[in-house]
Amino acid sequence: MLSMAEGGGVPKVRVNDIQMNYEVNGEGFPLVMIMGLGGNLDWWDPRMIQRLSKNFKTIMFDNRGTGRTDVSDREYTIRLFADDTAALMDGLGISRAHVLGISMGGMIAQELALNYPQKVEKLVLCSTLCGGEKSVLPSGVAMGSLTADRSTMSQEEVAKMVIPIILTEDFVKKNPDYVELLMQQILKAPISDEPYRRQLSAVLEFNTHDRLPQVKSPTLILCGKKDILVPPGNGPVLAEAIPNSRLVYLERSAHALAEDMDEVINLVTGFLG
Repeated sequence: MLSMAEGGGVPKVRVNDIQMNYEVNGEGFPLVMIMGLGGNLDWWDPRMIQRLSKNFKTIMFDNRGTGRTDVSDREYTIRLFADDTAALMDGLGISRAHVLGISMGGMIAQELALNYPQKVEKLVLCSTLCGGEKSVLPSGVAMGSLTADRSTMSQEEVAKMVIPIILTEDFVKKNPDYVELLMQQILKAPISDEPYRRQLSAVLEFNTHDRLPQVKSPTLILCGKKDILVPPGNGPVLAEAIPNSRLVYLERSAHALAEDMDEVINLVTGFLG
């Protein structure tokens, strides 16, 4: 059920028990884009949105608990986030779309494809995993950043902690303007500590491995060879379990895939057709 929120000029729809913030760009076949843990629609690489919106109607949104979407008091699960995504599509009158998810967004995309196969035309899974014992765990440094006590940290301190686990050290050194833009994106509508912990808990409970053979949608899997948060060894696990899937490694990329973004955009555009 669609219910536009009043005031502020920011589009929101009633999704299940919350008001969800979203943004639509471009025209064409819909492409639903799902952001990762703690992130929101501000976090997307502008190059990706600009280019993909020339070919597709891109739909970005803030997951439950992030950005300008309501927090709610329900237990967070990846399945619930997928239900939210499906309800957003219904609210916007989108019966079927391509779906692209990064990190936790890729987990949500898996649940969406499994539970709402009629809604997913093609699936793009970026920097993500299937959860459970089949997953390759983050490096110690990345896990430490994920689970650090953020309650006493400023939002800027949190943002500075995020940068080195999603970008390579070399890229950070050579692209200060990009890093500054990313900092601004992260700080625009940052997630607070409590909903972050609830999202993290949902990630840690997630496991689709044994159900992945049921995925009906053609699937593109993109993995950064230098990803310390979701190591590239997770790619083959997904590719072996999902029928009609293609795995591509991005040789220079860490978690955000920023180092190979032009290649990422070309791969996604070519795959979605």
